[in-house]
Amino acid sequence: MRNNKLNYVIVGSFVLAMIFGLIFSIAMLTGRTGATDKYFAVYRNVTGVKFGTQVLYEGFPIGQVEEVTPVAEGSKMSFRVDFTVVEGWRIPEDSVAKIAAPGLLSAITLSLNAGKSEKMLEPSSQVSGLEAANVFAVVSSVADQISMLAEKDIRPLLNNISPLLESITKTSDSFGEILAGDGSILVSDLVDLTGELGDRIPRIAGDIEQITTRINDSTKELSTLLTEKNRKQIESLIENMDTAAANFTDLSGNLDGLIKDLNSVVTDNKSNIDASVVDVRYVTGALARHIDALNQNMEATSRNMYEFSRQIRLNPGLLLGGTPPRDEAKPK
Repeated sequence: MRNNKLNYVIVGSFVLAMIFGLIFSIAMLTGRTGATDKYFAVYRNVTGVKFGTQVLYEGFPIGQVEEVTPVAEGSKMSFRVDFTVVEGWRIPEDSVAKIAAPGLLSAITLSLNAGKSEKMLEPSSQVSGLEAANVFAVVSSVADQISMLAEKDIRPLLNNISPLLESITKTSDSFGEILAGDGSILVSDLVDLTGELGDRIPRIAGDIEQITTRINDSTKELSTLLTEKNRKQIESLIENMDTAAANFTDLSGNLDGLIKDLNSVVTDNKSNIDASVVDVRYVTGALARHIDALNQNMEATSRNMYEFSRQIRLNPGLLLGGTPPRDEAKPK
């Protein structure tokens, strides 16, 4: 009896252990082994995404999809995918949640591509979404486009090429007839042209050699001219020209200022200048009226001065009030 109870205890313990192991395995597979943070992304197409779809961060499993909710946006429909990740997992702000399949036959996953931003998303934030590329849809689209191209472009092109080929055939036949008739003349002209080129090539080569020699001589003369000393002098001349240009600019500015000052002076003293012009005109008129009398008086004064100087020469004593000396010369 005791052995039966012991067997029951052992079997029961084993069953309980298996049950707990199964629960633990299921929890590990679903990713619900601890606290999580929620995020969401919005897509136009969520093919293959459903509850339990694995969430990968750069290939590392960190959570699962919890819910896919359709969202109407006018006449279009989008889908909000809510997913959870391990609590405290840092997701950069510019990360992208892409719907992808690691392999051709692998299950669809929600793959987070880490961004480069140093700012991290807060829990319950939106992650930028990127739909998966459907290889089979792309192949089917390419096949449809190729079929359309063959029907609308290639077939009409072939229909147009057939007359073109016939035209080319006729043209080649005509060209063959022309060659048959004028071929000998063409060959003769080519032979003459070849001989003329053979005669001219040596002269052309000599001319090219002379030109090359002259270019080399000019290069040597230019190198001799552009010595370090001459380059420094040229640089100094350019600097002096720059300085002179700056000085000329300053002088132009000063002249402009002087002209402005003169204009302001003339403007401010216009009334005085007008009065001075009137006075000068009056003085000029007065001089013109009295110039004849002044000339007569000056002529009389000059005559008197001439007579006075003559008297002084004859008798200097006149300056002291004396009489002229007696002439003691005896007449013969």
